[in-house]
Amino acid sequence: MLTQHQVHWGVDQWAAYLSAQSLPCMPRSKLLLAALEEASGDRLSVRELAGIASGDAFLCMRLLRAAERQRTQRLGHETTTALAALMQLGSDAFRELLLASPETDDTHPGLAACEARSHMAMHLALQWGTARADVSPEEIALAALLSEIGELLLWNFAPELPMAALEEVAFARATRSVQAQEQACGFSFRSLSCKCATIWRLPALLLQLIRGVDNVRANISRLCVDTARHLAVGADNPALACDLLEAKRLMPHASLEWLAGCLTGISPEALAALLEQADRKLQEQALADHH
Repeated sequence: MLTQHQVHWGVDQWAAYLSAQSLPCMPRSKLLLAALEEASGDRLSVRELAGIASGDAFLCMRLLRAAERQRTQRLGHETTTALAALMQLGSDAFRELLLASPETDDTHPGLAACEARSHMAMHLALQWGTARADVSPEEIALAALLSEIGELLLWNFAPELPMAALEEVAFARATRSVQAQEQACGFSFRSLSCKCATIWRLPALLLQLIRGVDNVRANISRLCVDTARHLAVGADNPALACDLLEAKRLMPHASLEWLAGCLTGISPEALAALLEQADRKLQEQALADHH
């Protein structure tokens, strides 16, 4: 339950409060570590451990924070991927970090849905980033994964707030998730992610990508987060066709078919309908530009 004071908190107070909490991990991360170690009969490689971290937004944030503290002491390069952070921290220290982490309740439907969206956004960023021959798709993917950290933290520590935002949409008092969040909570969850990332002193590059600074890489990260959110509503969400056109604009050498093929969990029929809708919008756009 929220306290009387918390009911009136704004984004700054929530960011300060959440940043002071001990971040949890997804229960599956510990299970995966144990299963992989048992299968290999030995300690895992740095890359395998980075794979575990990359599948868990909470754990990834814990890793980045620990690596950033280590980097500050040693004055090394900024760590902008899970692999670089793990190499900065060391395998043994990461393993201890994971095993000492409290576990979140992954059975909560709100948290599970948000976590699934963050994972989809990361997957899309890895795929779409390659279409632009990006210097490091992993950086864009990490930013996409962590863009939802504000909402994930709320689901874990103050679920009343994201629940209230969902009610705004359910009762048709808001048509967009950002509008619902601002009406119910007084701030957007993306702004909370940015505030927490700033307090935790994440690398400037990741902050720019999460914040959505107007450059191609940040726009791809933002688009992946938006597309994952739209896809979670359903494959027939009309916003998805607009997302594909935006992706095509940012990655002109990629075909609509390839871009749409990166979306997971869509039936062939729904994918064909989505492509037809996107292609029709593309032709309408070209006709309008011609005139």
